[in-house]
Amino acid sequence: MKLRILPIATTAVVSVTLLFGGWFAYRHYGVEQPLDRAAAKVPGVESAHSDMSADGITLKVKLSDSADLAHVYRTVKEEGARSIGSKSLKLVAEAPDNESLEKIWRSALFDVAQAMDRKEYTGIRDAMAKLESQTPGLKATTEIDEENVYVSLRLSGSAKYVILPRQGEQLEVWPNA
Repeated sequence: MKLRILPIATTAVVSVTLLFGGWFAYRHYGVEQPLDRAAAKVPGVESAHSDMSADGITLKVKLSDSADLAHVYRTVKEEGARSIGSKSLKLVAEAPDNESLEKIWRSALFDVAQAMDRKEYTGIRDAMAKLESQTPGLKATTEIDEENVYVSLRLSGSAKYVILPRQGEQLEVWPNA
């Protein structure tokens, strides 16, 4: 029996093309695009772009300075539930950089990290209230749900958004310890 190389190679190429093409089409049209559309409809979202990986879905949203971060997350999770399925959703909030807000956030980072580590979430609200009293014109809001703590800092038309996951990564033994 003589094997023909050309028909076998052609069949393999067509099979691989259909398999991976179908997967990429599903990923783009069945998951990413519907999620992008659902996010773009939420008030305060200027643009949205999702990326699906083996770990889950990362949704990058560009938010206006008046956006309600917790509302955006909840709405996207509800509206995109069919697209998300059993995958985990990671929301990455992007806003134009503001050095003043970055400096203000860094000054509260120790108190916030300590509150997160001890799971005493009222410490985050207290740290934000302290920031508001120290910085004229700063408006800080905090919200919490079963998955995340949402912090929004607003100062003179600019905003900084931070999402802190309530379930942190578990530390393992370090190889050089």
